[in-house]
Amino acid sequence: MAEAMGLRERKKRETALRIYRTAIALFVQRGFDNVSVQEIADAAEVSKMTVFNYFGSKEDLVLAPAKEHFGDVARAVRERGPGESAVEAVRRQFLEMIEARDPSVGLNSEPLSRQVRRLVADTPVLVERAFVSFQKATRGLAAILAEETGDPMLATVAAAMLSSARNALIEEFHRRIAEGETPDEVAADATERAHRAFALAENGLRDYARRP
Repeated sequence: MAEAMGLRERKKRETALRIYRTAIALFVQRGFDNVSVQEIADAAEVSKMTVFNYFGSKEDLVLAPAKEHFGDVARAVRERGPGESAVEAVRRQFLEMIEARDPSVGLNSEPLSRQVRRLVADTPVLVERAFVSFQKATRGLAAILAEETGDPMLATVAAAMLSSARNALIEEFHRRIAEGETPDEVAADATERAHRAFALAENGLRDYARRP
């Protein structure tokens, strides 16, 4: 029974990946708005209903894998150990992802992740959906911090700073690679950049941009 379940789950993952890769290839070739779900289903050799069984919407065909990572910051804070601050937890998690060259932080040479990022940037409806997901994740982090500290306003400020610091790092990594640097070159100082970014958040912007 366990072996049968394992085979079934593997086949489901393979089907989902085939649909996803087929959709991205068509979107990149023709544009997100110019490809129908039926065309994706035909190219992936599945039914339209099967596509929607795996992906709830056409937008999810692009953003579903990224959604797993929108909650990374909240997860780091929620699962942090005794004596660990929120910023320490988020920084530790991010440094671990740098070490692992996790594609979600932009340090992977896989061309597909670059294609997806360009596709999102060039498609207004995907930009909007990604922004909404990011905001939802930040509110989720704020809710966790508010419950622990009892101060919703400061929790909202802290959540915005932590999320923005992390997002700024990811944006920088992607930008540098898009401008010609290799993932290895970007990774060489990624840890140092991360320490600087989170130190800014950790210090509360105290001396940031003070004029002489």
